[in-house]
Amino acid sequence: MSHSPARRAARRARTVVVTALAAATALTITACAGPSVGATAGSDDATAEAVDWSQVEPAKEITWWSNHPGESKVVEEKFIDEFKAETGISVNLVTAGADYDEVAQRFQAASQTDELPDLVIASDVWWFRYHLNDQIMPLDDVMEFLDADAADFQPALYSDYEYDDQHWAVPYARSTPLFYYNKDLWAGAGLPDRGPETWAELEEWDASLKKEVPEKGSTFGLSTGPSWGAWWFENMIWGQGGAYSDGFELTLDAPEAIAGGQFVHDLFHESGVATLSADDAMADFSSGLIASTIGSTGSLKGALDAAKFDVGTAYLPDGPQGGGTPTGGTGLAIPSSKTPEEQLAAAMFLEFLTNTENTAAFSQNTGYMPVRTSAVESDTMTKTYEQTPQFRTAVDQLADKARKQDDVRVFVPGADALLNEALEQIVIEGTDPKTAFESVTPRIETAYTENVEPYLGAQD
Repeated sequence: MSHSPARRAARRARTVVVTALAAATALTITACAGPSVGATAGSDDATAEAVDWSQVEPAKEITWWSNHPGESKVVEEKFIDEFKAETGISVNLVTAGADYDEVAQRFQAASQTDELPDLVIASDVWWFRYHLNDQIMPLDDVMEFLDADAADFQPALYSDYEYDDQHWAVPYARSTPLFYYNKDLWAGAGLPDRGPETWAELEEWDASLKKEVPEKGSTFGLSTGPSWGAWWFENMIWGQGGAYSDGFELTLDAPEAIAGGQFVHDLFHESGVATLSADDAMADFSSGLIASTIGSTGSLKGALDAAKFDVGTAYLPDGPQGGGTPTGGTGLAIPSSKTPEEQLAAAMFLEFLTNTENTAAFSQNTGYMPVRTSAVESDTMTKTYEQTPQFRTAVDQLADKARKQDDVRVFVPGADALLNEALEQIVIEGTDPKTAFESVTPRIETAYTENVEPYLGAQD
């Protein structure tokens, strides 16, 4: 498929001479090097002057910070080579961390230095604090200049980055949690070849599955950790009719939320259906130790390659009040303090990475969802679904069961880690859910009051 938007942008940009760079000064905003819960919000800086992108020539070299989601470094390097062949622009790929949080912490630390990249991954729980800190630029204008067809992004994914009528990132390695199950163990237990429709059904199947798993194994295993535990737990708290918040108002003290905590507590400490993986539940699953788990869509290719058994994928189970699946993963953002030349080159590469052909190729090689509507039913993905139907599960689940994440988790800096802390108290220590939630509530409220509320007030 033609990558004509990038070519047209390069051609247009190269026909002009760079004019006075007053816009560069206007765009260069002093970024705040805040702590992990964010920096002071509500900058007094004036609104940046719009850039006439037709008068900007893209930089010849840019730097991209990634953690290579889904073990995608080889794929990313291939995209970089193809992009350089098409545009002449070199991209330096930097492994900026092992996961989203490490990349984000490094980005925060570099925010007042000349070490910032020109393009950075921005996960679902980090992009908003980048925005609060004036560290990233809105992308709508430059995407329009590049004819990037932003309307083709899957709406549920693109809208995740919208705030104040602007988009501050675009979707890249996007995922939902999936229920993974070992088809061989399922068959040995005499179970139907599907995931459980409800958590209660999984508990019913536990007795049969326990006879099939190896010693020290279990029917279901999970791992926790920042940007992980509080993500999959949303399904469980929603399944009990609860939520982390109503807007920005915490609802962790609601009976329904406490019921969600009690459900996961009992899963580990009463019924014994679940065990906690010391490091990585997907590794335990792929080894055959646990019969099922929750894993990212982006873990699919790795699981299929590593497992010696047939891997099944299914929607996350429902609770008594339903459920749903949260979207997640990472997008791509461009720092606001870079020059227009660097920003345009970064935007061209961003558009290239996420075009129809490349998002399909990325999905095919990792398991992450194609982020463009046009890619979902493309020839590449159609063949992939035929050869490996597990890839289709995430796409269908997004359409059937996706639910907007609770605001507190994604918009309050540091709340994700604090919610995970409460979850680990419940899962690891067996703490009463009400007590665990009470222990983190004041800190989440402080993070909101100090780092979000002043900014929201400034917008009124």
